[in-house]
Amino acid sequence: MRRLRLLTAGESHGPGMTGILEGLPAGLRISTRGVDRDLARRQHGYGSGRRMLIERDRVEWTAGLRFGRTLGSPLAFSILNRDWQNWRDRMSVEAADGARRPKPVTLARPGHADLAGAIKYDTGDIRDVLERASARSTTPRVCAGAVCRQLLANAGVRIWSFVDQLGTIRAFPDAEDPLTEVAPDWWRQDLARPTPLRCPDPDAETAMQAEIDAVSAAGDSIGGSFVVVVEGLPIGLGSSAEWDTRVDSALAGAVMGIQAVKGVEIGLGFGVVSKRGSQVHDEVDSGRSSRWERRTNRAGGVEGGMTNGEPVVVRAAVKPVATLRKPLDAVDLHTGQRGRAHIERSDVAILPRAAIVGEAMVALVLADALLTSFGADTMSDLRAAVRRRRARSVRPRATDGAASE
Repeated sequence: MRRLRLLTAGESHGPGMTGILEGLPAGLRISTRGVDRDLARRQHGYGSGRRMLIERDRVEWTAGLRFGRTLGSPLAFSILNRDWQNWRDRMSVEAADGARRPKPVTLARPGHADLAGAIKYDTGDIRDVLERASARSTTPRVCAGAVCRQLLANAGVRIWSFVDQLGTIRAFPDAEDPLTEVAPDWWRQDLARPTPLRCPDPDAETAMQAEIDAVSAAGDSIGGSFVVVVEGLPIGLGSSAEWDTRVDSALAGAVMGIQAVKGVEIGLGFGVVSKRGSQVHDEVDSGRSSRWERRTNRAGGVEGGMTNGEPVVVRAAVKPVATLRKPLDAVDLHTGQRGRAHIERSDVAILPRAAIVGEAMVALVLADALLTSFGADTMSDLRAAVRRRRARSVRPRATDGAASE
């Protein structure tokens, strides 16, 4: 990111999670209730483990706010880990000799950071690695993303998400583009009364829940995919000038950085492989709208590394969680003996919660792109710059007699 910088710290079972978000303009009114709502959304979803019954995530601001508005200085915050009370001895920050240290974790889980991290950091206790690699570290990212969501809302931008596939079960399986089947006000219902899996297809959601139950009974885990949609973005965020200024490059990297995400698509994504150009590119509608509207949105709202005014659509593939109640084979770090991988309290499916993290990462990237494009030090400057961009994004009217549809 070029304008915003986010630094986070904290271990899964440590005292808490911490974040510092630098680069926000002065004068952004932050709703703490709105941030806490997104933190709560990250905690809920069918297939979640018991940890979510313990935590009650709430943000505590420690710097950068006065009377509910940003000052333009770094915004600092923390989120308490309630489960820390159960881990004080095992996660103590104080020095401890061998007799007082807990038994080390030595059997690495296939698919997790355990083995590579233990070798990289030269540790004989995998807990030194897994605590930070845990998805608990997404909590401050969701907090920062919630702040960026509120900044984007000042520019008329809305972000929402849904689960579109779990295992082999797809939402709206007969639709060429499942997004077109989602009710226009579904995002509003999702905020007010989310379904257990946050899937907009009721039949698919029922089948998904049954599949999670079966997977759980087998001691296994399951993955799938989620979609993040962003509406109302100004045209021209990002740049075609350099590879690292392209907004699609930043979006893909940010979403790929979420734990368990193994693939990212924007628009048709890998679907373009089997199609011809005439089936891929989006024609501009020559109707009477004052906007540069497209007849389709196969590009997912991004062309040439820049937003084109259509909704940005990002899809992420999420692998099954690496911790299994019936664990896979592993080799002990200390003895070299074969054993069963370490079992850590975990989830069966993370898709509903991963989608909320996806919203946060997309919000971070697009807030950064907005501020990079308009260079605002205050919210009033930003709103004025966005208005100017929208004013010059009006499509000229077709002259009388011109072809129209």
